[in-house]
Amino acid sequence: MILWVSRLFIGDKMKKKKDKVIASINNREATFGVYCIAFASHPSNLFDIMEANELLFPHYQKSEVRIVGLAKGKEEAVTMVKDMLMEVYNKTGEFNVRTYFT
Repeated sequence: MILWVSRLFIGDKMKKKKDKVIASINNREATFGVYCIAFASHPSNLFDIMEANELLFPHYQKSEVRIVGLAKGKEEAVTMVKDMLMEVYNKTGEFNVRTYFT
């Protein structure tokens, strides 16, 4: 199941297509060049960066994926994760991303 945080981070290259991309992901349609930043599937990690088409696999229908960011391309996704982590740390003094974004 795909869930979205209320304060979704959107990359600069993704802003114009945000609504269309979110609808495509929710409708399980293929998207190209779109990367999702989600809470990590493993508790010792902070985030997962995955290509949006990975969410089409049956495994993701059975597990909960909470998306906190959308980017156009992997490079933008990595830059966004860095910016997100810096924001969390600057505002809280910690890296507890799950608490900060929920």
